[in-house]
Amino acid sequence: MAIESGDTQKQPYGAKGVYLYCFAPAAGLPPLKIPGVDTGDPVTQQAYKDVVAVTSRINVADFSGPAGETNLKNLEWVGPRALRHQKVVEAVMQHAPVLPARFGTIFSSSRPMLALCVRHYGVISEFLRKVATKTEWAVKGYLDRQRARHALKPDLAAGNDERLADVSPGKQYFMQKQMASEFEQQINQQLKTILSTVFNELTPYTADFRELKVLSRKSTGLDMDMVLNWSFLVSRDLQENFAAHLKKIQHTQEKNGLRFDLSGPWPPYSFCPSLNVA
Repeated sequence: MAIESGDTQKQPYGAKGVYLYCFAPAAGLPPLKIPGVDTGDPVTQQAYKDVVAVTSRINVADFSGPAGETNLKNLEWVGPRALRHQKVVEAVMQHAPVLPARFGTIFSSSRPMLALCVRHYGVISEFLRKVATKTEWAVKGYLDRQRARHALKPDLAAGNDERLADVSPGKQYFMQKQMASEFEQQINQQLKTILSTVFNELTPYTADFRELKVLSRKSTGLDMDMVLNWSFLVSRDLQENFAAHLKKIQHTQEKNGLRFDLSGPWPPYSFCPSLNVA
């Protein structure tokens, strides 16, 4: 969900703005007794028709201007506030479907925030209906490439000795490099086929899908290559079957050096429409 912070840059130092956590249906959503991003201000609800915006007051200067730029580069400052943002959204999700806002979505006052709700009321309402009985589940796949090299055993490797026997020693080095490249290409092709099969086996349990960025080892902190990063929108009545089937896939593919990590349920961040300020 991409929302600009409006005219918060023009606010005087110390001014309070409105921090948006999410939109949700008004029906059945109780008052939330939970700390907001700024623990000194309570979480509140502001209604438009049958939709509420879950908000709290925030010091604008903490997120914009020179101080805001410094804060947002400081993980020790961002981390606890991002966690409180997530906790509010998850608390709402216990009672109702949500259209979550990004961390740091701030308006100068309630007026531009509610104007956004009015302008996009149809999109917001339709999305809340779409996810009414669904949640997001993340599936990340990792490959132990050394194990895969031994397990997948491309047919190409079988005739390598014979191929090398037919060339002079001077050419063997270059041919070995060529065969190693061909070997990796065939590993990658077999991996692509396996992941396509995994995807086809999971989709009957899901309502929607997003393919996210594959992260580097530096980002994941693992000594395995991330080979897939998927998000699925799953009905609550199918999530146990979905998880069980992924576990079955994990058992089958472990010998090939593949590992699948499942996490959820999450608010449907990956499926949110973009609500840009006009």
